[in-house]
Amino acid sequence: MDQKQIAKQMVEFNKTVFDNSFTAMTAMQDQTEKMIVGFLDKTAWLPPEGKKPILDWIESYKKGREAFKAQADERYKKVVEFFAQTEK
Repeated sequence: MDQKQIAKQMVEFNKTVFDNSFTAMTAMQDQTEKMIVGFLDKTAWLPPEGKKPILDWIESYKKGREAFKAQADERYKKVVEFFAQTEK
């Protein structure tokens, strides 16, 4: 088997593993978010000023997660383009 093809298959496998792991992590984080928001909705002792930083933190975390995913996808795309260039 050609070394370039082996490397390409390794990258494709790595991308698949990354996507599956990222999906699982996202599902876990979304469930945790639902639990935290539900808890905050039921806490009468915590004022809105105390809830806001927690909700802001959740939104910031989601934005960071999506930015990380976009960067990873972009890097995988560049690797695939590199292999496409070397096959020519």
